[in-house]
Amino acid sequence: MGKLVVSLDGVVIKEVQITKDKTTLGRRPYNDIVIDNLAVSGEHAVLQMVGADVFIEDLNSTNGTYINGKAIKKQLLTHNDTVEIGKYKIKYLVDETGDYEKTMIMRPPAPAVPAPGGGIASGFGGLPPATPAAAQPASIKVLNGAAAGREVVLTKVVTTVGKPGVQVASITKRPNGYAFAHVEGASKPSINGVPIVGDSVPLRNGDVIELAGTQMQFISR
Repeated sequence: MGKLVVSLDGVVIKEVQITKDKTTLGRRPYNDIVIDNLAVSGEHAVLQMVGADVFIEDLNSTNGTYINGKAIKKQLLTHNDTVEIGKYKIKYLVDETGDYEKTMIMRPPAPAVPAPGGGIASGFGGLPPATPAAAQPASIKVLNGAAAGREVVLTKVVTTVGKPGVQVASITKRPNGYAFAHVEGASKPSINGVPIVGDSVPLRNGDVIELAGTQMQFISR
């Protein structure tokens, strides 16, 4: 679960856990995160949780919203990002490894009888696919256009793909595999020729993603 650490001049003012689908930030007292400062608009920005991903969107504020020094309209937050509103800095922190480590530690001991040779992880067909997905990152391979043939390994917890302002999506590494979500754009991207439905969908080996005119194949090892 992610959290926000609000500070001013290096002094931490408050910490807020992100638990709601939408978390509002602004000067007005009805916001979830209230920053009583004239540099902050009444309704300055909103944080939206989509599955395990958190996006921040500026609500046409007077002084703007910045992430790591760059003005943004809407952007996916990643671990250690610093949101700047006036003189306030808001650090976004997420435990990137905790959930995965717990999953890896808790699941292998499940069989009551040890397998010969100690092959617990590989000797049981019922083991969830989280182990191989977490052990070796998947990748996406571009199938068309100028970058055809290029393969990108998904080493980060969240990887964004697409063209900003046109169509953007995210691929998130989760304990049980990888999930694909629509981030930006009037139309939703498609998987195997079918537009995605809902906030996010699981990815399977060989799936073909079409996004902003580019086709990419998801490869899970």
